[in-house]
Amino acid sequence: MKKRVTGIGGLFFKTKDPKASKDWYKKHLGFNTDDYGCTFWWKDKEGNDCSTQWSPFAKDTKYYEPSKKDFMFNYRVENLKELLVTLKEEGVTIVGDMEEYDYGKFGWILDNDGNKIELWEPIDKAFL
Repeated sequence: MKKRVTGIGGLFFKTKDPKASKDWYKKHLGFNTDDYGCTFWWKDKEGNDCSTQWSPFAKDTKYYEPSKKDFMFNYRVENLKELLVTLKEEGVTIVGDMEEYDYGKFGWILDNDGNKIELWEPIDKAFL
């Protein structure tokens, strides 16, 4: 496999009040927030439009389970299906099944510290 992770797809963290966090970041740091957080747009080396998502989650979210951490990283990948097969062969814990949406494919793994990591094969043009 040539490439695995190609960039950061998102930064997700727990907070007692997601709306207050979005409002604070909008007011003080100029984030263009919406219901999901903030999407940062950038171009890759080939000039393709790409995005990175910043999202506060409710403190009691179950989305990061089985990890007990207050954060989850989302990494952009090139070929999720192939990567998940390779990671499983390498003994990495796969969490759940791959899911596919009009904006990309998602898979989840646990790192060596038990942190849940979301892997995303994006379809960035779905957001434009």
